[in-house]
Amino acid sequence: MTITTRNDEPWLRRFHPAPEAKVRLVCLPHAGGSASFYFPVSRALSASVEVLAAQYPGRQDRRSEKCVEDVAELADRLVEVLLGWADRPLALFGHSMGATVAFEVARRLENTGVIAAGLFVSGRRAPSRQRVENIHRSSDDLLLAELKALSGTEAQLFGDSELLSIVLPVIRSDYKAAETYRYQPGPRLNCPIFALVGDSDPKVTVDDARAWAEHTTAQFDMGVFSGGHFYLTEHRSAVIHTILEHLARFCG
Repeated sequence: MTITTRNDEPWLRRFHPAPEAKVRLVCLPHAGGSASFYFPVSRALSASVEVLAAQYPGRQDRRSEKCVEDVAELADRLVEVLLGWADRPLALFGHSMGATVAFEVARRLENTGVIAAGLFVSGRRAPSRQRVENIHRSSDDLLLAELKALSGTEAQLFGDSELLSIVLPVIRSDYKAAETYRYQPGPRLNCPIFALVGDSDPKVTVDDARAWAEHTTAQFDMGVFSGGHFYLTEHRSAVIHTILEHLARFCG
């Protein structure tokens, strides 16, 4: 089978091409996030891992496109694209909503015969741990309060009404996708899963993260870091080291 790749693919950003890399790491952003969130990760890993950062519709250079408000649709669209990059092993990393998207992408890839080299799920409870949340239905003020509580949004955004008018609809759409997601039971994945979580994350308990073990027949491991929902901003170097260590193990 001939695999082709497209550098102009709107769904992916390849900030640091690494033609000699043995594995590609596909990074899926959190609610309201964009591909650029993973630029530092791409730069740090570029010597040995090629990072493909997903760019969802509705943000940055795709801001004129309608947001996708359904995790299953996001996963479907991404898999269509990623099959064109499967000439090398694909690993997946997702933070918060991105972890759920990554899980659904991994399921769909397995249905096509492509088993991910590893699934890294950060700041997200296991799919089997359902929780009713309706923040996407809240007022702008309550949505902003949620963002401030999670400390994942740059402070200057809150004082810029023009920028808020652009960004809030995107964040609300992503919250809708995350909060209306319903796990459909099915076969366990055959790829290793590594869960990462902050020890004071208000959205995910350590037990919620440990439950990811229920979703794989392969190896499961977990890393607990100090901090809240966006612990990985403070611990970026440690997270990158964890990724490298486990990719080396997963990919031989």
